[in-house]
Amino acid sequence: MEVLKRVMIGLVSLLACLALGQPVGAAASVKVYHQRSSALTYHRSWMRKVHDTKVRYVKVPKSYAHMKTKSKVNTVKSIAGTKVTFKTRLFLPLPGKNGQRWGNPQSIAVSKSGYMYVVYCPTNVKNRGRIVRFNMKRLEQLGVYRNPKLLKSTYVKHAGKYSATQKNLQKAIKVGGMFDTGHGQSLAYNLKSHALYMWRDNEKAARVPTTKTGYIQHISTSSLKPDRAISFHLSTRGMSVPGGHTLAFDKHGNAYFWSNPGFGGYVYKGKISAHHVKFRLTSQILSKIPGTRIQSMGYNAKNGRLYLVSDDSIASFPAKRLKGRGSLTNGSFKWSGLSPKREMEGLTFDASGHGYLLCNHNPEVLMSTHAY
Repeated sequence: MEVLKRVMIGLVSLLACLALGQPVGAAASVKVYHQRSSALTYHRSWMRKVHDTKVRYVKVPKSYAHMKTKSKVNTVKSIAGTKVTFKTRLFLPLPGKNGQRWGNPQSIAVSKSGYMYVVYCPTNVKNRGRIVRFNMKRLEQLGVYRNPKLLKSTYVKHAGKYSATQKNLQKAIKVGGMFDTGHGQSLAYNLKSHALYMWRDNEKAARVPTTKTGYIQHISTSSLKPDRAISFHLSTRGMSVPGGHTLAFDKHGNAYFWSNPGFGGYVYKGKISAHHVKFRLTSQILSKIPGTRIQSMGYNAKNGRLYLVSDDSIASFPAKRLKGRGSLTNGSFKWSGLSPKREMEGLTFDASGHGYLLCNHNPEVLMSTHAY
């Protein structure tokens, strides 16, 4: 009878979590702060249209180009607009540790201390994934940048054993456990507080959120899992936003995300603290967005620019021109149309201004040959 009672209590708790859109299993270990005040600042109905004609809209391809498994180095380069070339920096491990199906890489962040964090979401589960951390300095010492394919086979045994090189590479990689990531596109490093954050944007179908409640998760750099979260609503005076699929921080600690409600690009700017979130819709509508799918958002501290990433298409503009009512003009923008047709999952930058582009099919990180 006592066993049955415990089962019933557990079932009720499970159903309650599902109904509230809360994480199951990890809920007990993640402290959730429920923000009562709106996380969206009221804005006037007037918004200025920015005719960013430098930006070209690129439709998502019918099929993506896949990395050739025998390639030593792959290249993604501009075929229109601002010149840029990305070359393979790392072929990411395939398969993962202990044969794990890490799945699709969805976002990337690089810390000041030289760690690279990648969010993976397996294709056989929904709204869940893990973070894998790479020690970039150690990988360089082990010769991975000279031979990127070394990392790809890190967890592939030969004659039932790992080589000494593989064991050393494995020590430079930390694999986090599974948790509720949502779509997983939004991992970002706060350059001011040195903290990792990401949205938990769970979806019931592609680009259809399960709830209007927003969740921002603070990620522990030791466990590689959330250790606290903030739940809130982005709503004010009849306007409601379900939350972001992208996230970026500038060097002042300001947070950004962008969206496409169907009639232009919206950019939101705000602050994320330990227990509180506040965003405002910046007062400018971008008449042109870079492409069909919102894949990523990046910030380059070297030049102070924000980057909007779609497949084969990257647009950027100075973050300072979002201040007040904004002062963006067509001259503020740079745009690069890229080839081949890779699925571009994330873009981040190091202190020198070089860009790190995360691509899928098959998973790899490419680095720009110059500051971008």
